[in-house]
Amino acid sequence: MKEILYIEIPTPDTAAVCKWLQTEFEPGNGEKVVTPDGFCLRMIENTNDSRNIPENLPVELSIFVWSVQRTTYLKAFRWSEQVFPQEKQILKRLTTAIRSSFPHQYPEPPTIDLSQQSIFEALAPYYPLTVKYFQKMPNGEYDLKRVYWWEQRWRQGVRNPQKPRQVVFSHKGDWEMGNSGPPRPQGVGIRGKWGDRGIRENSLPTTPSPHHPTYDLIYIGGALGVIHAAVMAKLGYKVLLVERLPFGRMNREWNISRDEIQSLINLGLLTPNEVESIIAREYKDGFNKFFDAYVPKQLKAPILHTPTVLNLGLDSEKLLQLCGQKLRLAGGEIWDETEFIKADIYTSGVVVTVKDLKNQIDKHVSGRMLVDAMGTASPIAWQLNGGRAFDSVCPTVGAVIERGFEPGVWDSQYGDVLNSHGDISRGRQLIWELFPGADEELTIYLFHYHEVNSQNPGSLLEIYEDFFTILPEYRRCDMDKLVWKKPTFGYIPGHFSVGSSDRKVAFDRLIAIGDAASLQSPLVFTGFGSLVRNLERLTTLLDIALKHDLLSCQHLNRIRAFQNNIAVTWMFSKGMMVPTGKFLPPERINTMLNNFFGLLADEPLEVADDFIKDRFNLLTFNRLALKAAKKNPALLLWIWELAGAKDLLRWLGNYFDFIRHSLISALLSGWLPNFLHRNQWLENCSPALWLHLLAISYALTTGKGKPEIKKVHTQESRVHSQESIVKSP
Repeated sequence: MKEILYIEIPTPDTAAVCKWLQTEFEPGNGEKVVTPDGFCLRMIENTNDSRNIPENLPVELSIFVWSVQRTTYLKAFRWSEQVFPQEKQILKRLTTAIRSSFPHQYPEPPTIDLSQQSIFEALAPYYPLTVKYFQKMPNGEYDLKRVYWWEQRWRQGVRNPQKPRQVVFSHKGDWEMGNSGPPRPQGVGIRGKWGDRGIRENSLPTTPSPHHPTYDLIYIGGALGVIHAAVMAKLGYKVLLVERLPFGRMNREWNISRDEIQSLINLGLLTPNEVESIIAREYKDGFNKFFDAYVPKQLKAPILHTPTVLNLGLDSEKLLQLCGQKLRLAGGEIWDETEFIKADIYTSGVVVTVKDLKNQIDKHVSGRMLVDAMGTASPIAWQLNGGRAFDSVCPTVGAVIERGFEPGVWDSQYGDVLNSHGDISRGRQLIWELFPGADEELTIYLFHYHEVNSQNPGSLLEIYEDFFTILPEYRRCDMDKLVWKKPTFGYIPGHFSVGSSDRKVAFDRLIAIGDAASLQSPLVFTGFGSLVRNLERLTTLLDIALKHDLLSCQHLNRIRAFQNNIAVTWMFSKGMMVPTGKFLPPERINTMLNNFFGLLADEPLEVADDFIKDRFNLLTFNRLALKAAKKNPALLLWIWELAGAKDLLRWLGNYFDFIRHSLISALLSGWLPNFLHRNQWLENCSPALWLHLLAISYALTTGKGKPEIKKVHTQESRVHSQESIVKSP
């Protein structure tokens, strides 16, 4: 018996495919015999044919379908070694016909009117299992509305990249209040690929005056935002945090390692005891394993063990509440259930318009700077970067499950860092993550790497329906016995950098952090990991900028969590995406993953740890890349097919930039950080030069995943009096 065809048919309706095979497909040769899951094609007997068949097997083809991962797969086998007459033509005809009858589908969420029906009633005909299990969750109706809202917001941004909704308005000069009301200064939009936009006269707020900003920093977004805001408040700045949700609510859980969370202790944000209090679970080992049933034998990989990767499961809501307490104790304020509307930026400050969602009242507040921590849904990020806001995204869904798995299904001393249990499904390679929490809790995620495409933006609702359908395939369970604590979901963005400044993370008096800055690892870290690893870098540089009023776009764009070694690995995530409308061999991505993770499994433990934590250097990257290509020469051709010439050229730019940065690092990293530590007088002589040099120093250390450099500033030099609020530029 020999396998001669393996394809995926992107539909969950396997019965319809089977019926089509049995009743509509005409092979054009042989005798078609219907079977329960497809048909057999037998050669019409020829009594004059005296050829011997050594295996004593019939000369026939067996074609059948089956369902897994909410999609359909088809295989064709030949029973004997003897080639079936016109075999290649039959298989080609079958593949072409089935692609035509069952093409890729990218369903749109329905347009709904919640004034006429509940979110459950509106979505039940389209996503029945999603509605069923959200109804079992506390606050499920509210959270499902959030899923729907987030998907609609994401789709709107993807489909209008050249004309994003304008929410930031730049004004020439200062704005002073007068008896007759606000003047009408000339306004310009942020300059981008889509051109300039003027400000409507009625867009000008009436209070307060930015000549006397109320706050030093206004943060929009209360998840990653509150961590950064709490550190800045402890340094003496007056901080306001604006959050659309009730403060402390999280749509994700966070995992990290001990060496990375240490930065929260180093910065004085949390004490060691407080860090221990937010750790829900510390597991012994994390597994990385990808489906390999159809992967060539020489490329199959053993389990990759990563015991110090994401092995701390955090109580994210407790962490947020703790940071919120620290923020308030340091004099900061939190406005929750308040939505960002727009920001007007003047020479002397920024005026932010927000809406209090509890009473639907617009409010205005002024500050020296605005920090965008709104994540992937950020309209500011879309406006700053126009058509290249994001190059990729990971639609991610899941849930925290309180209990309900049978004993023996999972040992809570272990985590699943990356796992696949099947091949490509409806144009996506689905990947699981599983992290133990407190007591019997398990946090489970399902996601896929996805190119940003207007025809196929990526759907949270579709992948949620997948999640609730195929969870028992991944981990044995009775879905109706599981006790659901809360859903976890979001869009995790990716940006294929071609240099440290090709993405705008700042404008005058405005800066983006976390997922809004889209500078995260291509493997397992989201904006949380990037922010925590770069927290000292971001807070120290922002502190210098605020202290010396270096708040122009030119200076603030130096404050970013960019890493050259991460930039060079975006091709790895590109190789995990199925281009929209394209059919790949179903096992292709699992084969690539097995190829690479097999190399890591053969390396010492610290090599895999450094690679997944983005701490690898140029020599390690080159060595592993060459080993991967030698082990599987077809890898280069596969990457070409997935990426195309344009992205390969972009990647070569990354690679040469990585070489350049590595050479500069070899020349400077041994002495520049210590030189700056000994010559802090440079700060007062030339603050702009000091900011520039310190940004370079961090890029050589934190920017390569190395331990953070020694603090250049003493705590005393960073604490400001409240008079800093009214400091003129």
